[in-house]
Amino acid sequence: MGRDDNKSHSNNKNTLPQTPKNQKIAPNKVEEEISQELTELRNLVAKNKRK
Repeated sequence: MGRDDNKSHSNNKNTLPQTPKNQKIAPNKVEEEISQELTELRNLVAKNKRK
C-alpha cells in the first residue's frame, strides 16, 4: 500500500524477477549443473565430517 492509500491490484504482483542472460542455464545443461552442485555439496559435507 502506497502513501495515497491506493488499494487497486498491481500488475507486477505475480511476476518473477528478471534473470541476467549470463546467469541463465541452457535447458540441456540443467541436469549437468544440478549434478555438479550435488557433488560439491557431498564433498563439502565429507570435508566437514573429517574435521
